[in-house]
Amino acid sequence: MAFTRATGKHRRPSRLTRTTAQVAGVAALTTTGVIGGLAAPALAAGDAAVEQTGLTKALSIGDSLAEQIDAQAAAQQQAADEAAAKKKAEAEARRKAEEDRRKAEAKAKAERAAKERAAREAERKRLNAYVVPVTGSYVSTGYKASSGLWSSGSHTGIDFHAASGTSVHAVGSGTVVEAGWGGAYGNNIVIKMHDGTYTQYGHLSSIGVSVGQTVTPGQQIGLSGATGNVTGPHLHFEARTSPDYGSDIDPVAYLRSHGVNV
Repeated sequence: MAFTRATGKHRRPSRLTRTTAQVAGVAALTTTGVIGGLAAPALAAGDAAVEQTGLTKALSIGDSLAEQIDAQAAAQQQAADEAAAKKKAEAEARRKAEEDRRKAEAKAKAERAAKERAAREAERKRLNAYVVPVTGSYVSTGYKASSGLWSSGSHTGIDFHAASGTSVHAVGSGTVVEAGWGGAYGNNIVIKMHDGTYTQYGHLSSIGVSVGQTVTPGQQIGLSGATGNVTGPHLHFEARTSPDYGSDIDPVAYLRSHGVNV
């Protein structure tokens, strides 16, 4: 059973009752967004005390809620901006790292290519270089020297002073075309050089290469000795235009033309 409070002309609602009702009404209107349209009549119906203690308080509650919403929206926007900035920074860092990686790879590739070119050039120069056949030696008998020791009456090469067993080297790059006994030359080696000329190494005590083998400048091919028609151990060296006897050319001029100091 509901109880109602009697009212009449002799008794109006109390100040507290009216104020409470007005606050509730304003709050409800604030929530629905129609506070602007209904506030004026409510103010007109009430007295000054109600306006100050009731409606003003309700408006303060609405303003506080709006401020909270605005603050929350601002915080969310700030968080979104920070997240976007972080994502952009991370993307930029990845882009920079990838760019640095590509640059490093390109630099390393260029350095490898440069080293390979330098190595190829150094090898090319080495293979095209010429050296003396006996290191630290000297010419003991010159080219075209006359003597009855030679069937032609003159020396067809030059002799390098060398004790028996001294290392003998190929003067340049080439292919061995003869390696064995050579009659008056004793144990001998003939090499076809890369430039088409031939070099001969005679009177060897031992031979260290075989026909068809390729040799490089300074490679040991045998040991000096005193085999064949000799009076003592040495290396007989010839430069030729063909592998055959009689095609000899000046060995000193030949070596000097290839940069060898003889």
